[in-house]
Amino acid sequence: MSSRRQRLTAKSVWRRLPLTWIGIAPFAIFVTLFLFLPTMKIVVGAFQTPDGSFTLANIIGLNTPSILASYWISIKISVASALIGCAVGFAMAAAIVIGGLPGFVRGPLLTFSGVASNFAGVPLAFAFLATLGPVGLVTVFLRTNLGIDLRLLGFNLLSFWGLTITYLFFQIPLMILIITPALDGLKREWREAAANLGATTAQYWRLVALPVLFPSLLGAFALLFANAFGAVATAIALTGSSLSIAPILLFAQIRGDVLGDPHLGYALAFGMIVITGIANTIYIWLRSRSERWLN
Repeated sequence: MSSRRQRLTAKSVWRRLPLTWIGIAPFAIFVTLFLFLPTMKIVVGAFQTPDGSFTLANIIGLNTPSILASYWISIKISVASALIGCAVGFAMAAAIVIGGLPGFVRGPLLTFSGVASNFAGVPLAFAFLATLGPVGLVTVFLRTNLGIDLRLLGFNLLSFWGLTITYLFFQIPLMILIITPALDGLKREWREAAANLGATTAQYWRLVALPVLFPSLLGAFALLFANAFGAVATAIALTGSSLSIAPILLFAQIRGDVLGDPHLGYALAFGMIVITGIANTIYIWLRSRSERWLN
């Protein structure tokens, strides 16, 4: 009787097991079709010739002045936007978590950050062109009312700093979302213990808080770097071909306008995957280290 009951229980478990996966099946199919399989095609294609044989010529072909320059510009924009985004986002998050801002500010700011961190592409490019473009609202106001011509001062939205400032619109909110839980994890007992030992506020931050938050800050920087390095829609919509960064060069390759060898385009995409993969791996590793202290 007992063995029969066990068999029936095992059968019922096997009947229920597939049903428990139905909820995530659409997501798994979506990720497989539009992320995993295309990534594998890029990786394989980067090491293939047009006839399908193995080669390293595509990877070696990345060592050209135009491609190396596009990678370097992308890295510089990613580093600049990540650094500024980390600094400003950390200051804003600290103000709502441990600063003197009213409590009702936190909810709307985090809600806006969740929306703005995913706001990119053509709408974001249009918003900045309408604001800081050659005939944008702020540009015309400064020139007409204050006599300040941004173009004469050297500012151009379709440039390195113009694209960096545009990226900050989603980099700063992303930093707020990442670092807010880490700031929440700072224990009040640490602050009280430091004060009892005679430490000033600056000493507490220098000797206690920042060392604890350092893995989270460095991990956030790595994630923001990867986020900016892989952004393509905003850069294309804003600068077109005037700024040759790696995603724009890759987009041109996909359309077949610049590079005639599609497998060299696969190699270009493979290089971007490697760079963003390293940045995301660093973020995951540092996040796991920071959680040991903050949990």
